[in-house]
Amino acid sequence: MKLKYERELIVEFGKKLLESGLTKGTGGNLSLYDAESGLCAISPSGIDYYEVQSQNVVLIDLEGTQVEGEGKPSSEMSMHTIFYKNRDDVRSVIHTHSPFATTLACLNWDMPAHHYIVALAGPDVRCAPYETFATEELAKAAFDYAIDRKAVFLQNHGMLACGGSVEEAFYIAEEIEFTAEVYWRSRVVGQPTVLAGEEVVKLTQKFKGYAPLTDRRSR
Repeated sequence: MKLKYERELIVEFGKKLLESGLTKGTGGNLSLYDAESGLCAISPSGIDYYEVQSQNVVLIDLEGTQVEGEGKPSSEMSMHTIFYKNRDDVRSVIHTHSPFATTLACLNWDMPAHHYIVALAGPDVRCAPYETFATEELAKAAFDYAIDRKAVFLQNHGMLACGGSVEEAFYIAEEIEFTAEVYWRSRVVGQPTVLAGEEVVKLTQKFKGYAPLTDRRSR
């Protein structure tokens, strides 16, 4: 089996998406890119995350051609491969339907740096304009609005987080969901204070290398 370790990580973190409340049912998707082989391991379409086994995880190349796997690749695969084609810092993409990030996405709100943790993903989190799911147009919108960032809201849809490992992408997805909840609650009662731009730059530098990047094969 090719990319056995990466496929096992997709199984593991698919379950974590449900356990952490970042998605429901079969919603969302996640992937890992192996630059050496040029292949991407991506969650299969329409299978409950608790039922997915490593052989169901699909391997595709960056043109979307299926190479291995018993499942059908996620319909959003182009939203993953566009990052791997164009960003050397991205090796994992996670797309969620987490409630507070999705709430802001449905309001078509950007999220400023109202909390220092936002700087994990960049100076802010922007909301990409609405495009139909599972289209090249959605993939391009997500990519364009995530430039110089590691998270983006997708209008009327959800959130996408990315990182140098699945651990980092998942960590960012969790933390941006937390900050989205704080932002929503703050807006309910008032206008949250936004950190100054120079402070956000400082925080971004401090966060470099902070997110989990561990390759557990070395343990």
